[in-house]
Amino acid sequence: MTHDEKLAPLGFRQRGPRPTGTRLLFVRHGECFANALGRAGGPVGDGGLTDLGRRQSMALRDRLARSRELDDASAFYCSTLPRAIETAEILRPALPAGLNLVAEDSLVELKVGEVDGLSWSEIGERFAGPNWDVDPSEPCAPGGESLLSFHERCAQAIATLTQRHPGELVVVVAHGGVIEQAMKIYQGLGPHVRLEPRIENCSMTEIEFRGAYRRLLRYNDVAPLPFEG
Repeated sequence: MTHDEKLAPLGFRQRGPRPTGTRLLFVRHGECFANALGRAGGPVGDGGLTDLGRRQSMALRDRLARSRELDDASAFYCSTLPRAIETAEILRPALPAGLNLVAEDSLVELKVGEVDGLSWSEIGERFAGPNWDVDPSEPCAPGGESLLSFHERCAQAIATLTQRHPGELVVVVAHGGVIEQAMKIYQGLGPHVRLEPRIENCSMTEIEFRGAYRRLLRYNDVAPLPFEG
């Protein structure tokens, strides 16, 4: 009897069959200076990883090196923002040898336009924020993306990766906003919906994509930092 033949009927089971579709494993980057200083983190404000962000990334790297849970990964992507690239480079030794890291602009966080690098308080003083409950097509700031355009970009990026890597495990180092859009796609929610999920730095969220079928395999899976007395 095969693994799938042992499963209870659909109305009773909690596990489901073994994944056969494309598995996108999203890693949120480690803490960066934009996070720590409370500023909009586009290319200008990003600032790269803080010391804590590097420790978070190394903790996840060490876990993956011990567990070998991503040894079947066949592709490795990251956003083009420094915090994602630095996180990916730290994780690289724990992934299969020979994987080529590919940086994709389509995987960056919501583009904030003219407010890049400003603190959130400065942004609030200078610009009226969008009311996406009323109009999700309104840009987040002058020159920035709207909720709808951000979702469309993320959906296209996900579609491209699943088409490019059918049936494979793909590791994607990206951002909380990108992961939220992936969660909306998994749940079949409209682009205007805001989940406001808690997505920790260096957490892993894994979603299976197989045609119209979507399945959440893990969410916000964090490697704890070593105890520092």
